[in-house]
Amino acid sequence: MSTLTVPHTPTLVQAPNTLPPPYVIEEELASDRMVLNMGPHHPSTHGVLRLIVTCDGEVVEKAVPDLGYLHRAIEKISENVSWKQVMPYTDRVDYLCAMNSNFAYALGIEKLAGIQVPKRAQYLRVIMAELNRITSHLLCLGAMAMDLGAYTPFLLAIAQREVVNDLFEATCGARLTYNYFRIGGLAWDIPAGWEKACHAFLTEFVPRFDDFNELITGNTIFINRCRDVGVISREEAISYGLVGPNLRGSGVKFDVRRDEPYSSYEDFEFDVPIGVGYPGTVGDAYARYMVRVKEVYESVKIIRQALKNLPSGDVLAKVPGSLKPPAGDVYVRSENPRGETGYYLMSDGTNVAVRVKIRTGSFTAMSIFEKVSKGHLIADLVALIGSLDIVIPEVDR
Repeated sequence: MSTLTVPHTPTLVQAPNTLPPPYVIEEELASDRMVLNMGPHHPSTHGVLRLIVTCDGEVVEKAVPDLGYLHRAIEKISENVSWKQVMPYTDRVDYLCAMNSNFAYALGIEKLAGIQVPKRAQYLRVIMAELNRITSHLLCLGAMAMDLGAYTPFLLAIAQREVVNDLFEATCGARLTYNYFRIGGLAWDIPAGWEKACHAFLTEFVPRFDDFNELITGNTIFINRCRDVGVISREEAISYGLVGPNLRGSGVKFDVRRDEPYSSYEDFEFDVPIGVGYPGTVGDAYARYMVRVKEVYESVKIIRQALKNLPSGDVLAKVPGSLKPPAGDVYVRSENPRGETGYYLMSDGTNVAVRVKIRTGSFTAMSIFEKVSKGHLIADLVALIGSLDIVIPEVDR
């Protein structure tokens, strides 16, 4: 006769109290300091950026960026697909200037593999890059004004940006991520009538942009919200590795297009605007804003020269179907709307990269954010973010 076995019932032992102490300790409760989360879904951060803001009332004592919400491992993906297949991923590094992102990567491969790009393709690349610089700056300037309470300038900027998107769509069929550049040139030539349409846009755009400036650039309220906010000295801008308008806004006259010309930029005459310190201080939010305003006019000047002297011929060099650059490494940089974008590429002689490393302007801009935000009001953080023109895909990649 079998006996019924009662399973053993373990004795319940109360677990020790291992819970972590509360985040807000008594010292913080007894002080006037507050720790606030600005983002990652705050409209003024222009993406999923989280700022951990410690403030005394309205005054910011510390604003620490918390990054990584949009990390997509683009560099790692680029090391697991062929050299040619990387190009669409570069669109996503900065979706506001995808043409320029294509540009930087193509330059790196062409230098590594010794590929000579046809002259017509070089000029068309410059035209596309400068058109994309205009659209990127328009969105930056319009959104900065909107974040500070002026909605109409944003609409004016977006309206002109859409016209450029029409030109891009006629060229490559896309309005945001273009995938138009190719290693050795461009996917195809511009369609018939495109040059005339581009000329018409430039003729119409300049007075429209003058209207934008009349509406907001000289607006007293806008100026007072931006001047003396986030002042970055020349020495600080250099030591923190700032690039593009953020560097030039601090008075440093450096532009890769002029100082290290690529893709026939040496054929064009243009100025390199820098911060002048009026009506505020050299290196403040208004100086960075004004650099971008002036760069829009310079881009128009470059495009007109390129259209006038556009060479004939092919737009794509003969490149092997399975591209295998010789073993070695290279670093190439180009002047994107947010400043220098650099690609470090390493090859072992196969059709897949050993290492792809991307340097972007937005990431370096975040490095100085904590320093320059200290002592400002919370409302000034909005002007500071807008003036640095941070795009989160460039930060996280």
